[in-house]
Amino acid sequence: MDSELFYQLLLGELNAREGEPGAGYSLILDAARKTNDTKLYQRAVDIALQARSGESALLAARAWKQALPKSKEANRYVLQILIGLNRIGEALEPLKREIATTDPKDRVAAIMTIPRYFSRASDKKLAATTVEQALTGYLTAPGVGVAAWTVIGRMRFDAGDINGAVEAARKAQAIDAQSDLPALLALSMMSPKAPQAEVIVKKYLDEQAQPEVRMEYIRALLDAQRYAEAVGQLQILTAEKPDYADAWLILGVLELQDGKASVAERSLKRYVDLAQAKRTETPRPEMGRGLVQAYLSLAQIAEQKKDFKQADAWLKRIDSADDLLNAQLRRAAILARQGKLEEALALIRSQPEKSAADARLKIAAEVQLLRDSKQYKGAYDLLADVTSRNPTDFDFVYDMAMVAEKLGNLEEMERLLRRVIESKPDYQHAYNALGYSLAERNTRLPEAKQLILKALEYAPGDPFITDSLGWVEFRSGNLAEAVRILQEAFKAKPDADIAAHLGEVLWTMGLRDQAVSTWKEGLQLNAENEALLETLKRLRVKL
Repeated sequence: MDSELFYQLLLGELNAREGEPGAGYSLILDAARKTNDTKLYQRAVDIALQARSGESALLAARAWKQALPKSKEANRYVLQILIGLNRIGEALEPLKREIATTDPKDRVAAIMTIPRYFSRASDKKLAATTVEQALTGYLTAPGVGVAAWTVIGRMRFDAGDINGAVEAARKAQAIDAQSDLPALLALSMMSPKAPQAEVIVKKYLDEQAQPEVRMEYIRALLDAQRYAEAVGQLQILTAEKPDYADAWLILGVLELQDGKASVAERSLKRYVDLAQAKRTETPRPEMGRGLVQAYLSLAQIAEQKKDFKQADAWLKRIDSADDLLNAQLRRAAILARQGKLEEALALIRSQPEKSAADARLKIAAEVQLLRDSKQYKGAYDLLADVTSRNPTDFDFVYDMAMVAEKLGNLEEMERLLRRVIESKPDYQHAYNALGYSLAERNTRLPEAKQLILKALEYAPGDPFITDSLGWVEFRSGNLAEAVRILQEAFKAKPDADIAAHLGEVLWTMGLRDQAVSTWKEGLQLNAENEALLETLKRLRVKL
């Protein structure tokens, strides 16, 4: 570096840093051209980008590429700037060069990063076409064909071409059925609009599937509320990979939800053993959260058995400061179940509040204890106080409506639910609660049905809303349709409330053996369920 170049660079940097980026850019770019220095070209590009001058950045990047045609860095800058300027068509040649100049052993990884380059492109269809043209020569190449088709599928999907994306995933899988790339792409597309995507996932799972991919499929099933299928996949995973801790946790939680407490207890204890061992070897935050969930679930099982001492012991094992409040609230619930309501309420009220969310959680727990103890007036008064201070907390307004119903104040219940619906039109629980209440009272049945159908628009397939629809059909005298809908709901979510309704419809149709069988299954799920016990008492059925 001679004195003239030193002075030029110094002046360029001073201009760039003192609010004259145009002058600084010109001086640095001129110096780069004189010296063919990579760092100076890069600095010129950076100055232009910092000044939000995309065209100037592109000019410098192209000058860099022209001066040093073999520079991968220069080519990558040109590619990324063109995409940033939404000049997608011009990005084809730099993209081809980016792939071609990558070391063959790194080419799959390079291809898989392409969608990130185009993530902000406004013309997704042109981006997909450009990428497909760039990858044409690699679609059948050994080792990279799967990645190429997978990336094309991702780009098509981002462009809204679902059928084309599924077809690309299928072609990728045809090259290598054991690759997880097309399966992961198909998993991201799984929806009622793309049923063929799941076929690709299932085909992969029939091969020697990675447990992580099967777990992602399980999560997709859970998101779709396909709980029975999720349990089936979890059973496969725990059999194939018995030391895969997360699978045991999710399996145990689902088994508990299905009322299979003893089976759930075994699964959860298996998770605790695995998680504690792994936590000792390689501590991970998510493992601690999983243990908290397991301890809470095991405490719930012990509570169901009325083994309150063991339930408390599980809760005492929770040592996470973030979860301590939840543990204490569960301990309060256990006290209440032993008839120590005042002690339980005192425990809740004594808990410190680190945030507004903690304060809200404490109120919700106190309301629940009062409701469980049939102290409806106390619960209503507490909710009235809370909602007067927070009138837009529609979860509490909804809870207040449900307590008003328990107090027999049906006009107040309807007023509150309509307030929720008016203020928050997508609050499906309000539509469902009002529709079910009308059906339960056998009044305004057409309106009840419309309310429940509206709820289903916001939560398609929800088994509890489906149960309400079945109940309104029963009240309307449509027994065959009612039993069909209720059987669908019970299959999706075995629950004692749904069992009570399904059993009553079957009983009314004269199918008494089926009714009794359904009710017995409901009692196994929850022997203390009020709706089921009331149904049996009203129909004078002894099981």
